[in-house]
Amino acid sequence: MPSTPEWVKALKPSGPQGSELLQQERAQSNVNVEKLSELLHTKESLQRQESLLALLQPEKVFDKSQNHTLGRVERLQRSLAKAKRLQQLSEQHKWSMEELHAANELIGEPTPYGLHASMFLVTLREQGTPEQHKLFLERAQKYEIIGCYAQTELGHGSNVRGLETTATWNSSDKTFTINSPTLTASKWWIGSLGRTANHAVVMAQLFIDGKNYGPHPFVVQVRDLETHQPLENVYVGDIGPKFGYNTMDNGFLLFNNVKVPHVNMLARFSSIDKDTNSYSRPALPSLVFGTLTWVRSNIVLQAGGVLARGVTIATRYCAVRRQFQDRDADAHAGENQVLNYKMVQVRLLPLLASMYALHFTGRGMMRLYEENQSRMKAANSPGQDSRGAGPEELRAGANLLADLHATSCGLKALASTTAGEGLEVCRRACGGHGYSSYSGIGPWYSDYLPTLTWEGDNYMLTQQVARYLLKSARAVLAGKPAGNDTSQILQTYLDRRDKGASFDVLGEDKDIVAAFAWRTAHLTFEALKHRDAEQRSWNSLLVDFWRLSTAHSQYLVVKNFYDAVSSPELSTALDPETKALMHQLFRLYALHTLEREAAEFFSSGAVTVRQITLTRTTAVMNLLDEIRPHAVRLVDSWAIPDWQLDSSLGRYDGKVYEDLFRRASQENPVNDLTFDPYPWNSALLKNEPKSKL
Repeated sequence: MPSTPEWVKALKPSGPQGSELLQQERAQSNVNVEKLSELLHTKESLQRQESLLALLQPEKVFDKSQNHTLGRVERLQRSLAKAKRLQQLSEQHKWSMEELHAANELIGEPTPYGLHASMFLVTLREQGTPEQHKLFLERAQKYEIIGCYAQTELGHGSNVRGLETTATWNSSDKTFTINSPTLTASKWWIGSLGRTANHAVVMAQLFIDGKNYGPHPFVVQVRDLETHQPLENVYVGDIGPKFGYNTMDNGFLLFNNVKVPHVNMLARFSSIDKDTNSYSRPALPSLVFGTLTWVRSNIVLQAGGVLARGVTIATRYCAVRRQFQDRDADAHAGENQVLNYKMVQVRLLPLLASMYALHFTGRGMMRLYEENQSRMKAANSPGQDSRGAGPEELRAGANLLADLHATSCGLKALASTTAGEGLEVCRRACGGHGYSSYSGIGPWYSDYLPTLTWEGDNYMLTQQVARYLLKSARAVLAGKPAGNDTSQILQTYLDRRDKGASFDVLGEDKDIVAAFAWRTAHLTFEALKHRDAEQRSWNSLLVDFWRLSTAHSQYLVVKNFYDAVSSPELSTALDPETKALMHQLFRLYALHTLEREAAEFFSSGAVTVRQITLTRTTAVMNLLDEIRPHAVRLVDSWAIPDWQLDSSLGRYDGKVYEDLFRRASQENPVNDLTFDPYPWNSALLKNEPKSKL
């Protein structure tokens, strides 16, 4: 393609320039971006990000200029090259897991090592014995073997108990036979399996003497370590292009009676005695259950950052983009910044509040997880009773595990849905240019969408929350409430429901939290009445359970956000004005949510019609006005580097149009092609061999 003409290079966007507009935006707010960034991420994390950027950006392998134009085959190969180089740098600089994770985040795309570095290593570590650590984990940590986690099948995803792959114990030679008896038993969607992994942790139904003991994890080699070709009686490959996530080789896997040794069944929690052929159940099954919540807890923690990328791009772009003249402005006024339109503010600013809400909630979620892990270590002490792994087997509220499971299920569903759907709102707020891959939102959105389904489909997970809340309500009614927050809000509702609620949601922040708690309790007892008194079927109540789970999860976010903005940590870290702005963000998130869920708040008696009306017409609109001048600085505080955003529209310097035009004209390989456009010529390109199409 010819070089850009000098007269084109000399052109500039019509004024005012984007850089000038963002400078004005930042000048009208005195939010201390540095202090707020440190509160969100810690000073150490920000310094680590800066040093990693300096290391990664000069490396040619991490160049992002062709990310949006290459085909899937090329992108997969480039992504593998990136993954290899990251691992080399990790060993060279002796990175911690946190540093490697941060570097992956800056690269901004899933790589073929993704499932090896996460689920494969985590499963080996958490469910393997010391002998298996020596045999598998140590080699995997050195990347001598590359693995994945093969659970989902062509015919079963969320229903793990329905998996069809079998593992049959052979007492004669002390081995297991791994088999795929049906086409739908094919492992499917398995990240890193398509072309990269040579080992897999395979979840299969354990059969001993014809009896099914349920799904168990087995380490199975699937490819030769030298040739990387599939082993005999193993059929494995890539499942093909997807809506997004196309730098990951998600794969399929079928076994034709493949034998593996006794040691290949991960046996920290369940095992088979080779001498007696007897099966041992875990001494404390809930340890397995508690470990599984770690992944969901991390999804909650990451959701705020995921949403922050989209909100950062959309907020900066809408501050630069100008369209139409304000109908009530002076006749000589120029076009209005898009961010000044109320219809844009009411879509973007609540999402800005949401990303802060999800961040602080994620922190609370991880604290709950860590507290549970500490308690679980003491679970074998005298007087502790054994309980099953699922919430249906737990005495509601008897320990923190039930609360943790319900919280992780509900918040995973709410947080990932908020982030995923929020990214689409951000894209649409960017107008036509939001549809360009150069906006940086579309590719990020399509890569994030699987999160709404994996680690528990978001609609399926809500049943787990409802089951826990119903059991908690039964315990409270029986006079045996636990001392946790869930039982307390249910008891408070019972104590006050005859007198009714009188929450000042427009005047008191703590009353907003109380109103959300009241709504949860009301919906819980309503669902309990339908289930126990009216004997309605579980299936007929699934929509009610989804609403109940959503209400409870929104309460948890509101409570965590309120606790964070009221904490001594925040008061110490921020100046009074920024602290007050955090309270405004809390109120915007909570009141905007209350307005959208108005019917449930009114029917529960938590608020009056007048309060709902004032929330919609006055409170939320006033909060938009108060937060609007600080919007750009509030997204700046997330400290997302331009290199990570990879967005023309979200550039920190506001040079939106210059960068969009540069990418389209200079980095677009389609412009190197010269088409032959005439229908009577068989050639597709000038000076190219004739096409056979």
